[in-house]
Amino acid sequence: MDVIADFLTRVRNATYVKHKLLEVPFSNIKKEIVRVLLENGYILDYKIEEDKKTIKIALKYYKENISVIQEIIRISKPGLRKYCKYKNIPRVLNGLGIAIISTSSGIITDKQAKKKKIGGEILCYVY
Repeated sequence: MDVIADFLTRVRNATYVKHKLLEVPFSNIKKEIVRVLLENGYILDYKIEEDKKTIKIALKYYKENISVIQEIIRISKPGLRKYCKYKNIPRVLNGLGIAIISTSSGIITDKQAKKKKIGGEILCYVY
């Protein structure tokens, strides 16, 4: 089972039905993806609950309940991994969105990877 795809689907479904809070099972890779989403302003906040082993995420909305996360798409899948060098990192919506990349320096955005000149596995696109 692909835990990243499951996590992204939970976020996508929660934004479709306009939930304010989302609770997902804890894993280190999910924690890092949520950290990147918070740093880039796609969510309001998150909290890790050690006793239940979950991550609570406060989703962010514009006025009239329009979600900040319009699309969140899984790119690299367990059956077909997508890797790229730093020179070939794709731009999401001509720079308006972000690509979350797993690198040797951790999970970072496409802009940070280009700045550090490191490539890696493209996990997902967010816009």
